[in-house]
Amino acid sequence: MQAKRDQDFFWEGIDRGVLLAQKCDGCGQLRHPPQPGCAKCGSDQWSETVLSGEGTILAFIESVHPTRRDEESRCVCLVELPEGLRMISSLLDPENAGNGAAVKFEIAEHNGQLLPLVRTVGESQ
Repeated sequence: MQAKRDQDFFWEGIDRGVLLAQKCDGCGQLRHPPQPGCAKCGSDQWSETVLSGEGTILAFIESVHPTRRDEESRCVCLVELPEGLRMISSLLDPENAGNGAAVKFEIAEHNGQLLPLVRTVGESQ
């Protein structure tokens, strides 16, 4: 049996349609990306916790590969979640990109893989 990697639970959650993070069993600190131990208290014990999937764009860029362009333009954004975590994702509606814009994570297929992508909701700030 192959040993699990720290991030496997996250991708298993995506396959089930759920956005997950690690929660330290020692101090309750949330962390993403997944890590083997808590940076706050040092515990290696953790549980998975479901995230709201809501957030706010802090910054965004048009992704341009240095040697080969994407077939379609891709807007990548840094999203702050109300739980205090930050995640990077591609924006499904890049025409609405803006710092402060409210977003919601959607799990969508891209090139045969399920990914956590974001779409703006409501009005941009």
